Amino acid sequence: MRTLISTAFVSLDGVVEAPGGEPGYRNAGWTFKDVEFLPEAFEIKGREQKEAAAMLLGRVSYESFSPVWPDMEDFADYRVMPKYVVSTTLTEDALVSNWGETTILRSLDDVAALKETEGGPIIIHGSATLTRDLSDAGLIDRYHLLVFPLLLGAGKRLFSGTDKDAQKLKLVESEAYANGLQKNVFDVVR
Repeated sequence: MRTLISTAFVSLDGVVEAPGGEPGYRNAGWTFKDVEFLPEAFEIKGREQKEAAAMLLGRVSYESFSPVWPDMEDFADYRVMPKYVVSTTLTEDALVSNWGETTILRSLDDVAALKETEGGPIIIHGSATLTRDLSDAGLIDRYHLLVFPLLLGAGKRLFSGTDKDAQKLKLVESEAYANGLQKNVFDVVR
């Protein structure tokens, strides 16, 4: 079974919306405009590209990343990696042609079936709604969180407010940085 990893920039109060400056959100760009950049705090991002065998995205994140990431040297390893987009509305003709093999999945059952295939880890970037749904369905195996020392108040949250049984996590890696960022890697305990 493949490991499904959710990676996220998250504020201390759980907001994940618009970390890179996406329009329409009051605090857009909070990862780079409000916290001093320290390269060592982002080491995990390069490691994710080397360790992942595929990428999973929701439609909104795909539509945000696909026009930009294929040409960015910072994301070069993702160019050839198979990508899966979970969407009930995205059509094949909406997929970009310069970002490698991309498959549209129509349901969480399709994601569960993908996890049962052979291959290495699958990384989820952005995709707040998808991540919440996958978490609630018990499909995520690991979380890579870079927690920013900010309280953003409003915005999409990483985890849902669904009333459910507790899900135990095991901290397997952590580090705090001089700029206040914290890296926390959690495995889901089953």
